[in-house]
Amino acid sequence: MKPLASRLNLAAFAGAAMVLSACAAPVPDSGLAAARAEREAQLTGRATAPSFGATAPASNAISGSDLSAAGIDVERRGGVQASPTNAAPSVAGGAAISDEQSFEAVANRETIESDAARRAEQAAAYQVVQPTALPQRAGDTGPNIVEYALNAPNKRGQEWYSRFILGTMGGRFERNCASYRSPDEAQRDFLARGGPERDPRGIDPDGDGFACGWDPAPFLAAVGR
Repeated sequence: MKPLASRLNLAAFAGAAMVLSACAAPVPDSGLAAARAEREAQLTGRATAPSFGATAPASNAISGSDLSAAGIDVERRGGVQASPTNAAPSVAGGAAISDEQSFEAVANRETIESDAARRAEQAAAYQVVQPTALPQRAGDTGPNIVEYALNAPNKRGQEWYSRFILGTMGGRFERNCASYRSPDEAQRDFLARGGPERDPRGIDPDGDGFACGWDPAPFLAAVGR
């Protein structure tokens, strides 16, 4: 007989092995059941359902006729190979690129007679717009500063009219010019009040006939002067 200590050790080892085997997860049969079911289906002539998920409903699939109508070859497994025998690609829409600049295309399509007829048709459709008189100015807009600029006998800064020195003192020029919104407005009011011969507000102190620094140069440049 074995000693008591040895028998106790064996009993403890057996108990531990039983506990570990109870806690361990069951080992799958590694596809044994699936292989057995497939084998039985082959023997009985029945098809087995796939185990990886359901297929898409047949009603959602695109039919081969629809693909062919869209220009998709259902039998093709690769891309289109470049070849001179390939059909010309279809053009979306009815617009085409003009070939009027191609001598060969025009020569094949047009003759001397047809080209002359087309030119005559274009000439007949050509319209010349005749100039008309300028519209009349509506209402009283005051003196015409453009006409004054074109007919002025001198240039800006060139004294043409005599002035009294006392009339230009005391900041009168600066105060009165500040009351206008623009030099054009000042020149128009200047002419309405008697022009350079009178200058009652003293806004043309240098006597050139142009109030508050108004410049006729843009109007002269417009007519090439």
